[in-house]
Amino acid sequence: MKSHFTFSKSQRNGIFILILLIIILQCLYIYMDFSSEKIYVNEIELSKFQKEIDSLRLAEIEERKPKTYPFNPNYITDYKGAALGMTNEEIDRLLAFRKQNHWINSVKQFQEVTKVSDSLLKAISPYFKFPEWVTNPIPRPEYKQTYSDKPKTFQQKQDLNKATAQELQKINGIGEVLSERIIKFRNKFPGGFIDNVQLQDVYGLTPEAIERINEAFIVKTPRPMKKIVLNKATVDELVTIQHIDYNLAFNIVEQRQLREGYKSFEELKKVKDFPINKINIIKLYLSLD
Repeated sequence: MKSHFTFSKSQRNGIFILILLIIILQCLYIYMDFSSEKIYVNEIELSKFQKEIDSLRLAEIEERKPKTYPFNPNYITDYKGAALGMTNEEIDRLLAFRKQNHWINSVKQFQEVTKVSDSLLKAISPYFKFPEWVTNPIPRPEYKQTYSDKPKTFQQKQDLNKATAQELQKINGIGEVLSERIIKFRNKFPGGFIDNVQLQDVYGLTPEAIERINEAFIVKTPRPMKKIVLNKATVDELVTIQHIDYNLAFNIVEQRQLREGYKSFEELKKVKDFPINKINIIKLYLSLD
């Protein structure tokens, strides 16, 4: 082992020089910059890039700001009015105006009611959104009145059981679809309608449309039929009537037994599950005697 750690003078000098060289090279590596490559900066491109970043930053700031969307000024609440910059007095004037069931239909009227300043009105009025019928009113067509106000007599009216689809379409509000639907419903019954009241069963006919039909048409030739005696009718007979099913027929018979017979058709309204709105149609098929 001793022979491995015993050096001559020349060997010791060599080791010393080697260590010194290592230290010198380490110092040079740490403290000296050997990079000969210079970094070139394109000032024009850098400026463009900086402007792009700035524009994105401004866009983000703008995006985060509270936005005002179009709104109907008639529905401004306390919170909405305060957010728009209106005073409490101005908001109260608007709310008081609306409580009277009045409507604001223009920018000028909004200022007259609320008394907001011109500057505030200029800032918020571009967001006002009034209904289409206010901003773009459609002129109503003028209908020429070709009939007298005096109601038509029975003789002057047309027979509903003989009316064509084209004749029905002359009634205001009765188009091609409804007229065909009336004819189709009428043809379901051999002989047609019994009474105008059956128009209530035609799908899509409003009470106003039925009233206009009744002004010009009436059933002059009702289909022949034998009425069912209410106080003697069986369940099987009752179910042949429109709007009466077996459950309702049983209820009618049961109520008849409790009452010891019906004195009037109005008493049917007290029967359980009876369709009161169809009583006038059901009465067409019944008699008390």
